Order: sequence, then structure tokens, then C-alpha cells
Amino acid sequence: MPVYNQSRSRIVQIIFVVVFLVIIGQLLHLQIFSSSYRMQAESNARFRKVIYPDRGIIYDRKHRAVLENTIMYDLVVTPGEIRGTDTFTLCKILGIDTAEFKKRIVTAIIKNTSYKPSVFEPLLTPELYARLNENMYKFPGFILSDRPVRDYPFAAAANILGYLGEVDTGFLRRHKDEGYEMGDYAGMTGLERSYEKVLMGTRGIKYLIRDNRSRIQGSYENGAYDTTAIAGKSLHSSLDVELQQLGEKLMGNKVGSIVAIDPRTGGILCMVSSPTYDPNLLTGNQRRKHFSQLFRDPRLPLINRAVTLRYSPGSTFKTVVGIIGLTEGVIDEKFSISCSGAFYGCGTGRPKCLDRGTFNLTSAIAHSDNTYFATVFKRIIDQPRYGSADSALKVFNKYAYSFGLGNKLGIDIPYESGGNIPTSNYYKKIFGPKWVSCNIISNSIGQGEVQTTITQLANVMAFIANKGWYYTPHLIDSIEGGDKFDLLREYKVKHYGNHIPDTVFEAVHNGMQGVMEYGTGFYAQVPGVTVCGKTGTVENYLSGVKQKDHAFFGAFAPRDNPRIAIAVLCENAGFGASSAAPIASLMIEKYLKDSIAGKERKDKAENIAKMNLIPERMRRAMDSLSRMARIKDSIAQVKAQKAMNDTLVIEEQTEVDSSNSNIRQYRIDAPQQPAGKDTGNKRIRRTPAAVLPDEQRNKPKPTYQRV
Repeated sequence: MPVYNQSRSRIVQIIFVVVFLVIIGQLLHLQIFSSSYRMQAESNARFRKVIYPDRGIIYDRKHRAVLENTIMYDLVVTPGEIRGTDTFTLCKILGIDTAEFKKRIVTAIIKNTSYKPSVFEPLLTPELYARLNENMYKFPGFILSDRPVRDYPFAAAANILGYLGEVDTGFLRRHKDEGYEMGDYAGMTGLERSYEKVLMGTRGIKYLIRDNRSRIQGSYENGAYDTTAIAGKSLHSSLDVELQQLGEKLMGNKVGSIVAIDPRTGGILCMVSSPTYDPNLLTGNQRRKHFSQLFRDPRLPLINRAVTLRYSPGSTFKTVVGIIGLTEGVIDEKFSISCSGAFYGCGTGRPKCLDRGTFNLTSAIAHSDNTYFATVFKRIIDQPRYGSADSALKVFNKYAYSFGLGNKLGIDIPYESGGNIPTSNYYKKIFGPKWVSCNIISNSIGQGEVQTTITQLANVMAFIANKGWYYTPHLIDSIEGGDKFDLLREYKVKHYGNHIPDTVFEAVHNGMQGVMEYGTGFYAQVPGVTVCGKTGTVENYLSGVKQKDHAFFGAFAPRDNPRIAIAVLCENAGFGASSAAPIASLMIEKYLKDSIAGKERKDKAENIAKMNLIPERMRRAMDSLSRMARIKDSIAQVKAQKAMNDTLVIEEQTEVDSSNSNIRQYRIDAPQQPAGKDTGNKRIRRTPAAVLPDEQRNKPKPTYQRV
């Protein structure tokens, strides 16, 4: 063979050898040395399941679980694995159409990519879970994932306990280092929000092996890579759930709030915001529907009125004015004022007073005399030693701040408002730098610009009961396993007033006891208990239009060893003595005696519970909302009837047999035409709405089908 040919043959051989070696090398790299394809293969065979831990339980003061857990299921989808899913059957079970199916898949991909599981249908009902569970083999890419959800055995304290909500992208941004993922639920309001890091626990991961049809076959690598879910810590609260239930019952058909505090500890015994709702409504797959209904309710049941809304405290604020006046020395216990129908110290004849006569401190508190406290307030602001009303108001405000007014108390419920104790700078803007006491005389009776929350008002009652100190009101007393996040430290600190002598508080106690024994709260006495209270009736306006007065009542009991301090508000309910005071009376009796005794008292509780004091403007708004709902229902029914008529087809029932597929195709009979109308010989044909499997042949045949 020529040398040239030998050389060319050798080159071809070398090329073949090189190609062979490259192929062998690549195969070795892909199958032995490289992990990427192995990981992809394992990813197809391995399923990562998030194990959600039980959230911590919340107990009341008698160790009754007021918030616990139950198990529900989510339908979870991995969009990249749904090829071959029987979408028609799935949509039929879930009660959605194919457009909604596609929308949810796209949303899952946008939020969580196509290779990560996302919740497709959350919190399934037991019936829906059962139907899905028996058909899961038809839905590759879908699984049923269990999730602990909240359960409220007493169906009470919704505004205190709060609710869970699915986290969104905004939440994930704000809490990016806390381990949340799309599809997780977190506390949104109430104690669920405040103590989220304690209650949430730690999620676990379980890896499962799947076959080539995505069916779960068991644990992956015998659980070697699994992590255990750790349950959240339980919380022990000061709440008395029976007292809370009674408060919610008494406030039925009313708008307002009740807050009761143990003055010895600052622990909140009850916090009623009315109207309220059953917290179980915001669990389960109807959560969004119920939330929407509550959100549209003109009475605003989702707002916690006890901490969020601010009100003028009315005559309950007179106790504060009296304490400051005595401490500042502008009056003593014997100082008296005669009222002929109004306060004339500012030349306006305002404020008016309901009772005429001569009053000292005790009787002025007992009968809630406006003239007396307007005089005291004017004397405080006009003290020569402070040089100006501006400086004197700063001194007055310093006292008020020490009572817990004018700023947020720092309670362990989110969205707390701070109330308002107006400053001299505020009045300078309105009246100029030379403003005087008469410009703000309405503050003396808790009107004007003075505003408090109901929780602040209850705390003032605790401050007076303790003769000058309080603990910050709070709901949680202790955390299971200890307070490792240092959430409770601030609730162990005593807050003191501005060196107010005990004799001052004794004088005010005398007046508050007089309220209950012969004054404005006479008809709200608690049998066998010495109660110190103060009624309040507050003028209020809405968009410049005067509304019916708000009814207030603040109290503590018993006088010698106070165990409960309470504040009650009924919006637009008139006199505090006729609505708010009787409610507080029953609440005090229930807490101190553990029951309401005697037929007369029980009947009183039932009558108050039935009393409808919903403000007229809210009633009108509710009626309007009901009318709109009825109109929408009527329109929906008309549209549904029209759609049904449009889908009825004129066709006799026909069977179609095929050698390749045993199916029956149902065509629907249309209703008979009215007499005198002729449809002619024309037949209207329509694609069938469903193809039914052969085993359903013996089932009753429908007479019509919606498409």
C-alpha cells in the first residue's frame, strides 16, 4: 500500500478513536462524575413536603384553651408536573371552570416558579377532601397536604386573639430573614400578630420517593434528610373567657367596648369590641367570603374599638381633674361651689350642669356637677406661680401622662392608638400665644380635644384604685419554656404618678363610692360589693351634625382591695347611667362572685343583652347594604336563568357506540315550545357538555345539562 494511503487510513482510525474516547468520557462524566443529571433525576423521583408545626395554644387565666389547633388539608400543585391531569374532573370537584384553573396555575408559577409546590385550593372541607382523595390518581402534580389550623372552642375574643392570613410578597419582603415561604400562614392581628415568633414554631421537611407516575411510594432514604417540625410555644393569658363571653353577650346589638383589668397585675381580664364575630368564620375555605362580609359591615366588626378608636371620655375625666386639683392645692376636700344651672366663670354660661345646688368634691363627683370641675380646671390653669396658661397646661399634662393618658400604653395588642392630651402648642395655633383657660374650659369635663381609648380609661380606673401606680395592661402573663425573646419584661414594671398623696385618692374614692350609693350610678349597684364608679355622657358630632350622646362608665371594685377595674362604652346610647353602668355592674358581679345570682339579676342581664342600641346611621347603612345584596341576588338569578335557557338544546337523546371507545354522549331535551309557535324542521345541535365513562351507563339520564 502506498505510503500516502497508509497515512490517510491512520488519520481516519485516530479520528474514530478520539470520537469514541470523547463519547465514553462524556458518558462517564454524565453518569458517574457529574451530579447535575443525577440531581435532576432524583428531583423527579423525590418530593419535598413541608411539615407545618402546630402553632402554640393560648390559655385563659383558668388554664382553659381559648385558641387551639385542628387539622385541615390544602390541595397543593407543582405546575411543572401537571401534564396528564384530568382537569375536567378536578374543576368539577372544586366547582371552578377551566379559566379559573389556568389562572391559578399561572399565579402559582409567578409566585413560586413551576418547580416548587404552591397552594392551589386552601383549607378543604371534609367533604371536598374526601372527594379529592379518592380521585388523586387522576391528578399528577397535585397532592393533599395537611396543615394545622386554628380552632376557637369558645367562639369568643375574636378581636383579642386575631386571625391568620396567607403571606404575600409584601410580607415576605418585610420578614425576609424569618424563614417564611409562599403558601405559609402568619398572624395578622391580635395576639397572633404580637406573639407570632413564639406561636409559629419551626417548619419541618419530609422527603418522599415517587414512581414514574408521580405516586408517593414512601420515605426517601429512610428519612435520613428529613427535619422535624417543632411546635410553637403556648401562651398563658390573664383573660377570663367566661367574663369575655358575658361581655360579648351584653354588648350584643350595641356598638362599643368593654375593658376590664386586674389592677394588681395589669392583666386584662376581658376586652370586648362590639359588634364582634365568631373567630371560626376566618378559618376554613370560606374565610375570604366571610372576611369580605365582615369588611363591608358598616358597624366595622374587624376594628378593635378597645385599642384603636379614640373618644372624648366625658365625665369620667372629672376624676383626673379632681386629683390634679387637690394635688396642686387649688382646692381641698371642703371646697364647695354653688351651681345655678351653668358655669359662668367664663361669661358664656357653659358648660351647663344638670343638678343645681352646692357641691363639695365628694358630692360633685357623685352627682357629676360640671360647674364644680370647670372651676377646678380654671384654677389649675390660672395659677399665678406658673406665669401663664401655657406653662400651667404643661404641668397639668405631666400629671395626665403619668395616668397613662396621651400616649400609647404599649399593650400587647397591635394597632393601639395613643389618645390625645392637647398641648399648649396646639392651642397657640388656634388662639394665638396669649390663649387663656376659658378657651379650653370644655376639657374640664372630658370634652373638647381630650381623647382616650377605652383601654386607657380602664387603666385610669386601675391607677386610681391602686392610689397612684399601674402596670402596663397586657394579656399574656407567661410563655411556655420561658420568655426567650424578652417580650414580657415591660409588663413587670410599675409606673408611678407624680407624688400624689394617698389622702387625695381617698377623697376621690369617697366621691366615686357616692356615685354608686346615692349618685348617678345608684341603679347599677352590685349586691354585697362596694364599688367606686363614675358615669359619663359625651356629646359627639359626625360631619358637623350632632349625634346621640355616647354612654361611658368607669369603675373599680371592691374599694378596699380592688380586684377589677373596668371601663364601658356604648356609642350613641344616651346616658352612661342607663346603659354602660348596668353592663359594668353585671361584669363586676360575674368576676368577683363567679356568677350572676338571683332571678332579678339574671333577668336584668337578659334584658340588657336584648336591648338594641345600634346607632341609627349604622342601621340605615345596614338596611341599604341588605337592599343592594337582594338586588344583586335578583340580577344573578335572572342571569342564571337566561344562561340555563341558552344552554338548552332541542335534541332527542342519542347513543353513540364506537368500537374503539365505549362512551355515551348525552344530548338534552329542550322545554316544549309554547302553543302556536313553530320551530319548523330545523334541529339545533350542540357539542355535549361532558363525556361519561361506560360504567355510568346505568345511571339515570339527565333531562338537561348546563354548559
